[in-house]
Amino acid sequence: MWHRSLASTHEFPGGDGTRLRELLHGPKDHVAARYSIAHARLAQGVTSRLHRLTSSEVYYILAGRGRMEIDSDTRDVQIGDTIYIPPQASQRITALGPDDLEFLCIVDPAWRPEDEKILAE
Repeated sequence: MWHRSLASTHEFPGGDGTRLRELLHGPKDHVAARYSIAHARLAQGVTSRLHRLTSSEVYYILAGRGRMEIDSDTRDVQIGDTIYIPPQASQRITALGPDDLEFLCIVDPAWRPEDEKILAE
């Protein structure tokens, strides 16, 4: 059995401005999964930097409310929402408050720094 708790992970800044904790990275954790899963946190009122990935990504909202922008589509999101982000799509998310926005980021294939491009500060 493979297991990791959120509390045992180290928080680090993502290139897009979110605070991340990597929960699972198939290739690095030597498990038969080609994807990665990270817990992301964005402070109330903050917008992540516009960016794109060469991989597909799914956000699952755990806490808070947000506004998701993918290419020219914008939609409000809340707890329990799932958002699919296709490869090469320009994306960013805003934490609308009053609490921090928390969500899971599932990236397939697993996230690599060279697969992410920041488009705007």
